[in-house]
Amino acid sequence: MLEKLSTSPEAHARGWIDAFGQCLAREDAEATNRLFQADSHWRNLCGISWDMATISGSQKLSGALCRRAREVAATGFEIDSRLLPPRKAVVAGLEVIEGIFRFGTVNGAGVGVVRLVPARGGDTAPKAWTISTLLDMENIASAEPTRAWPAADRFSASPDRLDRRRVEMAFEDREPDVLVVGGGHAGISAAVELKRMGFDALVVDRHERVGDNWRLRYNGLKLHNKTPVNHLRYMPFPQNWPDYLPKDTIANWLEAYVERMEVDFWTRTSFERAEYNEATQSWMALVRRGNGSARTLRPKHIVMATSVSGTPNIPNISTIENFAGKILHSSRFAGGAGWRGQSVVVMVTGTSGYDISQDLHANGADVTMVQRSPTLIVNIEPAQLYDKTYIGEGPSVDVRDLLNASVPLPVLKASHKLITKEVRAADATLLSRLEQVGFRLDFGEDGTGWPLKFRTRGGGYYFNVGCSELIAGKKIRLIQQGEIEKFVSDGLQLNDGSRLTANLVVLATGYKGPDHIVNSLFGKEVADRVGPVWGFDGETQELRNMWSRTGQPGLWFTGGAFSQCRIYSRFIALQIDAIEAGRLEKAATLRPELHDQGMRL
Repeated sequence: MLEKLSTSPEAHARGWIDAFGQCLAREDAEATNRLFQADSHWRNLCGISWDMATISGSQKLSGALCRRAREVAATGFEIDSRLLPPRKAVVAGLEVIEGIFRFGTVNGAGVGVVRLVPARGGDTAPKAWTISTLLDMENIASAEPTRAWPAADRFSASPDRLDRRRVEMAFEDREPDVLVVGGGHAGISAAVELKRMGFDALVVDRHERVGDNWRLRYNGLKLHNKTPVNHLRYMPFPQNWPDYLPKDTIANWLEAYVERMEVDFWTRTSFERAEYNEATQSWMALVRRGNGSARTLRPKHIVMATSVSGTPNIPNISTIENFAGKILHSSRFAGGAGWRGQSVVVMVTGTSGYDISQDLHANGADVTMVQRSPTLIVNIEPAQLYDKTYIGEGPSVDVRDLLNASVPLPVLKASHKLITKEVRAADATLLSRLEQVGFRLDFGEDGTGWPLKFRTRGGGYYFNVGCSELIAGKKIRLIQQGEIEKFVSDGLQLNDGSRLTANLVVLATGYKGPDHIVNSLFGKEVADRVGPVWGFDGETQELRNMWSRTGQPGLWFTGGAFSQCRIYSRFIALQIDAIEAGRLEKAATLRPELHDQGMRL
């Protein structure tokens, strides 16, 4: 099929980008419009302007492009064949020419990706279907670190170095520029990028050791997408590591990464609350150390990295107070070895519940799974199709990140619908067996699969690594929540009159979103100013309040998968740098001219 495209993708890409640059230089919106398909999309991530938003429709995006290009003096558009020679590709089932380009702005060097579709009808040249513009997103070019980056000779284990690090991490004679709350991969990634930009960033985390947010979870926990997707920037995983990393491997690597990157990190430290001081334009953040002492830190910025699923969700389950046995949320479940020969009920909504049920069964427990809502099931290998940008031979991870970040939401949805059909076909036998035992299946909004379920609700899916076969084979009992009449002291009373005894109930009921903690830690006024966090905004077509300025000056949010944090943490550092340099307003405001209904930018 791809032979239908021109045999010279580079010539087409260079011709298009030259014409594009000339149109922007003339501020000719109509001519710019003619370079795009009617259903085209522009995704801007701090590239042409500081906006993080996607605009769809050639008429709308062409006008916005011209205005924004003028404001930031965007010039010098040219194809970068060194990073990736323009090539033929298939994206969301459509044949395209894909190329990377570079440009300059008053805010710094920019990089982007354009996808062209072949000439149609009376057209004489390809038109753009998608274009992305990013401000030096990956620092892919051979630029030197901006300000303060550890020199190679600083990584020795000399006494002088260790003494210096102890002094640096104590913050006794200074305040951090940025306080990062949460020491998982999201917080660490943000701190590393902030340090690379020259900021004094301090990470605080309540756990005993770096990596304990992984280390202390249930024994069967692994990453369910392959290792190439999950590299940390500047220190990728070894090539001989397994496809699916177990929790302790991840935990130990995070600990080593913090040491190697010289991240200032306080363990056994709880973030209790913070107030913003308008006069000083900084925070008063109260933290409590492991020895019980308290300190008020005064950073200019706080980055909340407590995960998009950081606060356990304990639902109001009718009559559960009748149960006299042990009740645990999945976050407190350490493993199934202690429950051999005992009856356990697991209330499930997503991956943790299935992993825990499988672990309990493997350790000899009698397991009953309670399905609370329809669940998306995908076998572990077909699940990798959603991440195929990273799997197999190809360009570097940095270039793959650039390509991945260039895909706007509407195109991502179209692509995932096709992949989900393919995955369902591959998993058809297992899915049929599950339905035969009464399992309720789901395939994501409009059949878009698990990745968008994660980005909207943070759960509701399971990568099958064996539990689905146990359910289909009736080795793990399955009941629906609607079959429960009530909890009783020794288990469950079912609607059909039967009783199900239990010694333990595990609430694998997921986690609350990051906006849940804003009110309790920052107060209602700040929570109202910020609004919802996570889930897609209907106007910007981006995740709400993630990696971008919020309505509250100095308050930022990060989280998500390893790949998301690797890609988007850079934008937090770039925006904070611009704010501190006086090039960017401290808080997001409504600017309605980009979208008819207005959006926060």
